Amino acid sequence: MSTPDLDFSKEFKAQAIFRIDESVRMLTKSLELLREEEIWKRPNNSSNSVGNLLLHLSGNIEQYGIASLGEIVDKRERELEFNTHGGYTKEVLWNQFIATVDKAKKTISQASVAQLMKEREVQGFTFSGIGVVLHVVEHLSYHTGQIAYWVKILKDQDLGFYDGMDLTIKNKD
Repeated sequence: MSTPDLDFSKEFKAQAIFRIDESVRMLTKSLELLREEEIWKRPNNSSNSVGNLLLHLSGNIEQYGIASLGEIVDKRERELEFNTHGGYTKEVLWNQFIATVDKAKKTISQASVAQLMKEREVQGFTFSGIGVVLHVVEHLSYHTGQIAYWVKILKDQDLGFYDGMDLTIKNKD
């Protein structure tokens, strides 16, 4: 038997996972263009490398989308995400990131209505489970854009995220 809360929960989780998958798709296209030595290159001293951003995304998704939403111990060491200047290959960083994303998507998909509504503290902020999921989606999207922009600068080319799609189609009711 279907209820409005369960219908909303199912739809919310499906849309969140779709948005996560879109970011992963764009990151895949971006990282395919980078050579190994470009992973740790920084635009300037005030910016992060793609390697740092992948470590940061893995840590943030682990903290919010797995530990907080899944109600398990938070083991994140945020400082290491930004203080690392190498030591991981592109493949290792990517595999760690994908494993984290997959675990977070599973946690999101299995979250109960009670878990989505429950308030909890993460990094000093108070969020419901819905807020936690929204943070995972928007934070991933934000850094996906940063990585894409840096790759465009490094490669001087369009990344083709929407090749083959007509984005001029008007909305339908």
